[in-house]
Amino acid sequence: MSNSGDKGSWATLRLQRLALAVYSGVMVLLQVALRWKLRRRAHSEPAYAQHVQERFGDYGAMPPGAGPLLWVHAVSLGETRAVAPLIALLRAQWPGLRLLLTHGTATGREAGQELLQAGDIQVWQPWDTPAATRRFVQHFQPRLGLLLETEIWPNWIAACAQAGVPVCLINARLSAQSLRRAQSLRWLAEPAFARLRGVWPQDAEQATRFRALGVRPHAPTGNLKFDMEPDLALWEQGQSARQGQLLPVLMLAVSREGEEQMWIDALRALRAGGHVLASAGVQWLIVPRHPQRFDAVAALLEAAGLTVARRSTDGAVFSPADVWLGDTLGEMPFYYGLADAALLGGSFAPLGGQNLIEAAACRCPIVMGPHTFNFAQAAALAQEAGAALRRPDMLSALQCALQWVEDPAQLEAASSAAWAFAQTHRGAARRISLALGPLWQGNV
Repeated sequence: MSNSGDKGSWATLRLQRLALAVYSGVMVLLQVALRWKLRRRAHSEPAYAQHVQERFGDYGAMPPGAGPLLWVHAVSLGETRAVAPLIALLRAQWPGLRLLLTHGTATGREAGQELLQAGDIQVWQPWDTPAATRRFVQHFQPRLGLLLETEIWPNWIAACAQAGVPVCLINARLSAQSLRRAQSLRWLAEPAFARLRGVWPQDAEQATRFRALGVRPHAPTGNLKFDMEPDLALWEQGQSARQGQLLPVLMLAVSREGEEQMWIDALRALRAGGHVLASAGVQWLIVPRHPQRFDAVAALLEAAGLTVARRSTDGAVFSPADVWLGDTLGEMPFYYGLADAALLGGSFAPLGGQNLIEAAACRCPIVMGPHTFNFAQAAALAQEAGAALRRPDMLSALQCALQWVEDPAQLEAASSAAWAFAQTHRGAARRISLALGPLWQGNV
C-alpha cells in the first residue's frame, strides 16, 4: 500500500505534468502571434524577417557539422557581449570546441557574429514548444548547453534532459519580481530548475533567491559583465571628440520608453528655475536602448522644441544642436568616452536599470534612478565605491550631474572610482570556465 509520501509525490508529479501540458498548449497557440510580431519588428529591423523557420525548429539542410558543440544561449545584446570573455577561455581550455550560438533578438544575433569561428553555428532560439525544441536538440546534439542569466525555458530544458544533454544556468540572476512569479508558477518552474545540471549565481543574494525555489546553487562566481573589455578604439574616438568640445557632455545612456519624456520635463523645470548650466552650459547626449525607437525619440525631442543632431548622419563630429542623438548600435564605448557623466537608462522608469558596468569600465561615472533591480549588487557596489550616485527621480538626477560638471575635482574623483570599481570585480569568466570543465569532459 502506498504511504502518504508516495501519494504526495504522485500528486506533485501529476500537477507538474499538467502545468507543462497547459504551458505547451499556450505556446503552440502563440506561434501565430509570434509570426505577426516578427513581421512587425522586421519593418524597423529587417533581421527579424530572416531565417524565421529556425524559430520553429526547422533547419533545412543545415549540417550540424563535425566535432563537439558547446551550445550558448545569449538572448540579446548584453548577454552576447558578456559571454565573449568566457567563450574565449573555453576555446583555449577545450581544443576542438565548436560553438552553437542562439539568440532571441536581432541585436544579439548581430553581435554574436563577431564571436564565430570556422565550424561554428548561429541560429535563432527555437520557440518553446515540445516539437521545436525537440528538433533543435536532435539536429545539433550539443555536448553541453549554457543559458545566461534568466533564460529558463521549460520545454527546451526538458528536451535536453530527455536527450541527455547537460544544461547549466550561468551568470544567473533572479530579481525579486521574477522570484515571486516563479513561485506563483512553481509547478512549471521547479521541474525546469531541477533538470538543470548546475546553477552558478552572480552573488550571494541571487543564490538565496534560487534556494527559495528549491535550487541548490553553486558558489557565486561574480558577474561576467565585469570581464567585458570595451572597444578601446571606439573609446579613444569618443575621448578625441570630447577634446574638441568646449561644453561638458552629459548623457542619458541606454534610455527606455518614457524616460526621454522624463528628461524633457526635468530639463524644462531646471530651465524654468533659472539653472544656468541647464539653459546653455551643457551639451546633452541621448542614446536610446532599442534601435527601433531612434526615429521616435528624435521626433519627440524636436516636438519639444529642441534641435537634434544624429550620430548616424554626422559621424564622429556632431553638428551643433541642443541634443546629440546616439542612434547607432555597438558604439557605447564611443558615447561613454565622449560623455563626462551619464544618467542610467532603465532606472528612472520601473524597468530594473541597464548595465552600469560598461560605463564604469569606460571611466564614465553614473547617476542612477531608483529602479536597478536587474543590477542590484553592481549598483550597490558602484555606490559604495563612489563610481555612481542614486537619486529618486530624473529632476534630482539632472541636478546631481550638473553639480558634477561644476566641480571638476569631484568629477575626476568619480571617474577614477568608476575605473577602479570595474577592475576590482573581474574574474567571473575564469571561475565559470574552471567549474564547467568536468561537465565538458563528461566526468559529472
